[in-house]
Amino acid sequence: MRAARADRIQTSLNLALGSALASIGLTIPAVAAVFIWIGQPLELGLGPKETVLLMLTLVVSSLTLGRGRTTILQGVVHLVILAAYLFLSVVP
Repeated sequence: MRAARADRIQTSLNLALGSALASIGLTIPAVAAVFIWIGQPLELGLGPKETVLLMLTLVVSSLTLGRGRTTILQGVVHLVILAAYLFLSVVP
């Protein structure tokens, strides 16, 4: 929060993405290992629309973060993807 208030966007973005990556990077393999250990099939619960949005998010994120600097336009693209996800969640 201090980095965002001090207008250090790159630092605050790195902190947020690092926290999310650590949470996802540790949770998903642990759950997958438990399901393999108990012999149950693992189901993500994503429909076709959600899968497309997830893949689109991964591609856009890799393009955004792969260049080292982010722009407002790239942030807007991420917000549009989020808005599409929220819209499709409410209006199937």
